[in-house]
Amino acid sequence: MTKKTSMLGSAGANTRLAHIGNDPLSYHGFVNPPVVHASTVLFPDSETMEKRGQPYSYGTRATPTTDALCAAFDELEGSAGTILVPSGLAAISVPFLAYLSAGDHALIVDSVYTPCRNFCNTMLTRLGVEIEYYDPEIGAGIDALIKPNTKLVHTEAPGSNTFEMQDIRAIADAAHKHGCVVTMDNTWATPLYFRPLDFGVDVSIHATTKYPSGHSDIIMGSVSANAQWWPKLEETRILMGICGAPDDSYQILRGLRTMGIRLEHHQKSALAIAQWLEGRDDVARVLHPALPSFPGHAIWKRDFKGASGVFSFVLKADSDNAKAKAHAFLDALTYFGLGYSWGGFESLALHVNLSDRTIRKQPEEGPVIRLQIGLEDIADLQQDLEQGFLAAAAV
Repeated sequence: MTKKTSMLGSAGANTRLAHIGNDPLSYHGFVNPPVVHASTVLFPDSETMEKRGQPYSYGTRATPTTDALCAAFDELEGSAGTILVPSGLAAISVPFLAYLSAGDHALIVDSVYTPCRNFCNTMLTRLGVEIEYYDPEIGAGIDALIKPNTKLVHTEAPGSNTFEMQDIRAIADAAHKHGCVVTMDNTWATPLYFRPLDFGVDVSIHATTKYPSGHSDIIMGSVSANAQWWPKLEETRILMGICGAPDDSYQILRGLRTMGIRLEHHQKSALAIAQWLEGRDDVARVLHPALPSFPGHAIWKRDFKGASGVFSFVLKADSDNAKAKAHAFLDALTYFGLGYSWGGFESLALHVNLSDRTIRKQPEEGPVIRLQIGLEDIADLQQDLEQGFLAAAAV
């Protein structure tokens, strides 16, 4: 262990982000690891080739660039190993395929990321996996849903679009009594604000497209596992021929250096706007875990170190004109772009579709509008939202 490595264990978040995943002395002193493009890797002799007796054997297995990013995520997550995949959805589908087989039963939180739900309802069902959705606030009560063939429990906190909090420790403890693997989509909080493996989760999933990238120009996912579940995860990645690209890995590494600073700004601005929205008569509810009024606030305050820049609110509207008001609100925005994803420097907004939910369904008070608060000034974003409310009121 080097002196720097030993010091980083007790260093602050921004110090760690500045120094993990790179070793300048290994690359002639250059601060950033090089981008190594590779398919073929040459061996010095036949025996080495036969036994793969060198660190790198083929481009899909690993490169110095992808290894640097994996090392950074292992440091952040406290994991035994990390794989890189081409998207956030792949970061969900690969571990599901690694740990589930025909005849198995999987419990999936009802507030899950919609593409995850689509994958479960189509691909996994077609492969013979039984899928069951559960209430995000079930906590230790999930024990009653676990069957003899239950193999995986998937969590996401806060939940996509409606931001329900989950008692991750209670769910993990119940699942482990039955030998289930526990996975968690932790994209919202990042390992800076929540470390899933510290709360009993076995496999931590991220769309690194979001905050690790931070600039809306990279698609990638990461999956970090503890020692028990890491070998099967890595084996599945190799069998499926899935890997992260070196260029994308380099960009994500660069994004990590400023992620802590960016998250602080996202958090501060989002909370200020959420509090402002909470005082408006045309807003029925604000769905932000860091607000004391939010039902899951106590769990968030107990377990999380911070909040990111994504939350939702319920726009007051009768069922007859809910869609029209939501569209009028969104179409009047200027600084807020209308687009999917989040975690970049720019603010985004969208009308949330909750039609696929089976438990946590569409609120009766009106449409749900999700906001990604970027790095713009708060006053400008509030002025933009005012235009949206004026347009919605005119409908």
